[in-house]
Amino acid sequence: QVQLVESGGGLVQAGGSLRLSCAASGRTFSSYAMGWFRQAPGKEREFVAAINWSGGSTYYADSVKGRFTISRDNAKNTVYLQMNSLKPEDTAVYCCAADSLRFRVRPTAGDFDSWGQGTQVTVSS
Repeated sequence: QVQLVESGGGLVQAGGSLRLSCAASGRTFSSYAMGWFRQAPGKEREFVAAINWSGGSTYYADSVKGRFTISRDNAKNTVYLQMNSLKPEDTAVYCCAADSLRFRVRPTAGDFDSWGQGTQVTVSS
Protein backbone atom coordinates (compact mmCIF):
# COMPACT_ATOMS: atom_id res chain seq x y z
CA GLN A 1 0.00 0.00 0.00
CA VAL A 2 1.34 3.42 -0.93
CA GLN A 3 0.79 6.61 1.06
CA LEU A 4 0.69 9.92 -0.81
CA VAL A 5 0.88 13.38 0.78
CA GLU A 6 0.46 16.52 -1.31
CA SER A 7 1.67 20.01 -0.47
CA GLY A 8 2.17 23.36 -2.13
CA GLY A 9 -1.37 24.49 -2.82
CA GLY A 10 -2.61 27.97 -2.03
CA LEU A 11 -4.15 31.18 -3.32
CA VAL A 12 -2.59 32.85 -6.34
CA GLN A 13 -3.61 35.55 -8.79
CA ALA A 14 -4.33 34.72 -12.40
CA GLY A 15 -1.10 34.51 -14.36
CA GLY A 16 0.84 33.36 -11.33
CA SER A 17 2.61 30.09 -10.57
CA LEU A 18 2.56 27.34 -7.98
CA ARG A 19 4.52 24.13 -7.54
CA LEU A 20 2.78 21.15 -6.02
CA SER A 21 4.68 18.28 -4.43
CA CYS A 22 3.58 14.76 -3.60
CA ALA A 23 5.67 12.63 -1.26
CA ALA A 24 5.20 8.88 -1.53
CA SER A 25 5.98 6.09 0.90
CA GLY A 26 5.14 2.46 1.41
CA ARG A 27 6.37 0.86 -1.81
CA THR A 28 9.06 1.20 -4.45
CA PHE A 29 8.26 4.64 -5.81
CA SER A 30 10.55 4.40 -8.82
CA SER A 31 8.68 1.41 -10.25
CA TYR A 32 5.31 3.13 -10.71
CA ALA A 33 3.89 5.83 -12.92
CA MET A 34 2.48 8.84 -11.07
CA GLY A 35 -0.26 11.26 -11.97
CA TRP A 36 -2.03 14.44 -10.95
CA PHE A 37 -5.79 14.86 -11.04
CA ARG A 38 -8.07 17.71 -9.99
CA GLN A 39 -11.64 18.18 -8.94
CA ALA A 40 -13.47 21.49 -8.93
CA PRO A 41 -16.66 22.03 -6.90
CA GLY A 42 -19.62 20.36 -8.55
CA LYS A 43 -17.49 18.73 -11.23
CA GLU A 44 -16.07 15.30 -11.92
CA ARG A 45 -12.46 14.50 -11.15
CA GLU A 46 -10.34 15.10 -14.22
CA PHE A 47 -6.92 13.98 -15.34
CA VAL A 48 -4.23 16.67 -15.38
CA ALA A 49 -0.86 15.01 -16.03
CA ALA A 50 1.07 11.76 -15.72
CA ILE A 51 4.67 10.64 -15.80
CA ASN A 52 5.91 7.13 -16.38
CA TRP A 53 8.02 5.20 -13.88
CA SER A 54 11.36 6.37 -15.26
CA GLY A 55 10.37 9.97 -15.87
CA GLY A 56 11.10 9.58 -19.55
CA SER A 57 7.55 10.13 -20.76
CA THR A 58 4.95 12.67 -19.71
CA TYR A 59 1.30 13.18 -20.64
CA TYR A 60 -0.98 16.18 -20.21
CA ALA A 61 -4.60 17.15 -20.52
CA ASP A 62 -5.14 19.58 -23.38
CA SER A 63 -6.35 22.21 -20.91
CA VAL A 64 -2.95 22.42 -19.19
CA LYS A 65 -0.55 21.55 -22.00
CA GLY A 66 2.15 24.19 -22.32
CA ARG A 67 1.42 25.64 -18.86
CA PHE A 68 1.95 22.73 -16.46
CA THR A 69 4.98 20.45 -16.12
CA ILE A 70 5.05 17.15 -14.26
CA SER A 71 8.36 15.78 -13.01
CA ARG A 72 9.66 13.28 -10.49
CA ASP A 73 12.67 12.75 -8.28
CA ASN A 74 12.95 9.04 -7.61
CA ALA A 75 15.72 9.59 -5.06
CA LYS A 76 13.30 11.69 -2.99
CA ASN A 77 10.17 9.59 -3.70
CA THR A 78 8.47 12.79 -4.84
CA VAL A 79 6.47 13.89 -7.85
CA TYR A 80 5.95 17.55 -8.72
CA LEU A 81 3.52 19.64 -10.72
CA GLN A 82 4.81 23.03 -11.80
CA MET A 83 1.86 25.21 -12.73
CA ASN A 84 2.46 28.43 -14.65
CA SER A 85 0.13 30.98 -16.23
CA LEU A 86 -2.63 29.91 -13.88
CA LYS A 87 -6.24 30.70 -14.74
CA PRO A 88 -9.32 30.95 -12.53
CA GLU A 89 -10.61 27.76 -14.16
CA ASP A 90 -7.62 25.90 -12.71
CA THR A 91 -9.15 26.32 -9.25
CA ALA A 92 -9.65 22.86 -7.78
CA VAL A 93 -8.43 20.32 -5.26
CA TYR A 94 -5.37 18.68 -6.78
CA CYS A 95 -4.56 15.07 -5.90
CA CYS A 96 -1.63 12.94 -6.82
CA ALA A 97 -2.12 9.30 -7.69
CA ALA A 98 -0.04 6.17 -8.12
CA ASP A 99 -0.35 3.57 -10.85
CA SER A 100 -1.58 0.10 -9.95
CA LEU A 101 1.01 -1.72 -12.06
CA ARG A 102 4.78 -1.57 -12.04
CA PHE A 103 6.73 -0.45 -15.11
CA ARG A 104 3.69 0.39 -17.21
CA VAL A 105 4.92 1.83 -20.49
CA ARG A 106 2.09 4.30 -21.09
CA PRO A 107 -0.19 5.06 -18.14
CA THR A 108 -3.71 6.28 -18.80
CA ALA A 109 -6.16 8.01 -16.49
CA GLY A 110 -7.86 4.76 -15.52
CA ASP A 111 -4.65 3.05 -14.37
CA PHE A 112 -4.29 4.90 -11.07
CA ASP A 113 -5.68 3.32 -7.92
CA SER A 114 -3.98 5.05 -4.98
CA TRP A 115 -4.79 8.65 -4.08
CA GLY A 116 -3.60 11.37 -1.78
CA GLN A 117 -5.89 13.63 0.24
CA GLY A 118 -5.39 16.56 -2.07
CA THR A 119 -4.30 20.18 -1.82
CA GLN A 120 -6.45 23.20 -2.64
CA VAL A 121 -5.42 25.53 -5.45
CA THR A 122 -7.38 28.75 -5.80
CA VAL A 123 -6.72 31.18 -8.65
CA SER A 124 -8.26 34.62 -8.32
CA SER A 125 -9.12 36.79 -11.30
